[in-house]
This record gives sequence, C-alpha cells and structure tokens, in this order.
Amino acid sequence: MVAIYQLRNVDFATLWTLVPASVAFWVLFFAYYFAAPLSEFAIFRRIWTLPASGFPALLGKLVSNELLLGYLGEVYFYTWARRNAAITNAPFGAIKDVSILSALTGNLFTLILVVLAAPLLGELHLHFSANAFIWSTVFVLVTSMVVLLFGNRLFTLPPRELWLVSGIHIFRIVAKTALAATMWHIMLPAVPLGLWLLLSALRQLLSRLPFLPNKDVVFAGLAAFFVGQDTQIVDAMTLMASLILAAHLCVGICVGGYELMRGSHRS
Repeated sequence: MVAIYQLRNVDFATLWTLVPASVAFWVLFFAYYFAAPLSEFAIFRRIWTLPASGFPALLGKLVSNELLLGYLGEVYFYTWARRNAAITNAPFGAIKDVSILSALTGNLFTLILVVLAAPLLGELHLHFSANAFIWSTVFVLVTSMVVLLFGNRLFTLPPRELWLVSGIHIFRIVAKTALAATMWHIMLPAVPLGLWLLLSALRQLLSRLPFLPNKDVVFAGLAAFFVGQDTQIVDAMTLMASLILAAHLCVGICVGGYELMRGSHRS
C-alpha cells in the first residue's frame, strides 16, 4: 500500500512519452530487474539443488526487501525453505552466508569506487557534507573488515562454496552496473556510453554509503554536471524509478497469487 501511495505524485502522461520504444531497452530492463533473483537461484541451485518452484520465492524475497523492509526478504525466503521438503540442508546458515557475502562484495566494490571517485567528488560542488562521505566510507570499511576477521565464525558453508557465491555476486554487481549504463544511454543516446558507465558506478557507490543524505539529489547533481541536461536527467531517473516500482508491484501480485494457488491446492 505504501508503494502504491508513492505513485500519487507521478505524472504518468509525461513519463509515458519518455518510455523508449526500443526492444533492446526492454530486454536490458528485464535482465537488470531479474539479475538478482537469477543469480541467487544459481547460488541456491548449487547449494540445495533448489527446484524451479524456488524462483517465485526468490522473487518474493526481492519484492519484500525493496518495498517493505531490508532483509525482510531473507525472513520470507527462510520461511519458504523451511516449508519446502526438497530443501534437505539447514536453510538458515546458507541464507545467512549468501546475504553476508552479498553485502561484503557490494562493500568491497563500493570501496574501489570510492578510491576512483574521491578526486572527482572533491572537485564538484554537490552540497553534501564531506564528513558524511568520510564516515560512510569508514562504516563500509569497518563492517567489511569485521566480516573478514571473523569469517571462520560467521560462515557455515565450505570455503569452495563461499568463493563460488562471491564470484556470482561480483558478476551480478558488474552486470547490473553495465546494464544500467546501457539503459541510460538508450534513453539519452546523445550522452556517450562511457559517461553513463561512470554515472552508473557512482550510483552504486552512493547507494552503499549509509550516512550520506539525499543520495538521489547527489546523483542528480553528478549527472547534471557531466551531461548538462538537467530536465532530461530528472525525467529519465523518474522514469526508471517508476518502471522498477511498477515491476515490483506486478511481481509482488503475481507471487502472492501463485502462493495462494499453491496453498489452495495443498489444502
């Protein structure tokens, strides 16, 4: 209901004119949206021999995390795994390890971006506190170091599986960064793809920094600085946010209907 309420101020008539007619855009959009659940399906397929019926549960996990509360999706997926007779291994440890490694690889990718982008951010006047940026980076670094130091106590999966899961997470992060940049480029083809790759990477950086306020405003400032087309940038970002929100709502409805059908069949 909260997600639907957020749509009240969206000018759908204006956004509709911005929707690309290119088939390539929609192929990339669906690849971008389903990258996370597909990568997790590959992971849990390896760990548990996850059946195909687990993919809707992973979609429900994604929607729960994005629309309701972070990591609520893990609770949803854990509950599903406990009810599923095909999952023979203890599900909590595997879900915990996969979630920790997802956060860790995201943090490490963010730290690399911080090093690459720090000189650039220092030259731009984006009206956010330097202290917030520094403390956000310190927080990401400390949490990553804690995980690395206490990894033997935190993780339950064997080392080989942990490396495999980390590799899949890294591939997902890089792929989503490239997919996002390509979608931006299709919407605004006058902007070089290289600039969109930089902006996509910077957006990934900003999304991982916890103490940085007004992340969308900061990203809009970066985009406007590089591209110089403020109105088009804002419209394009609004369009992408609206499409992703609409996808979450549609997927959530479909997963809910699927679970109701399965429940009725069981009874």
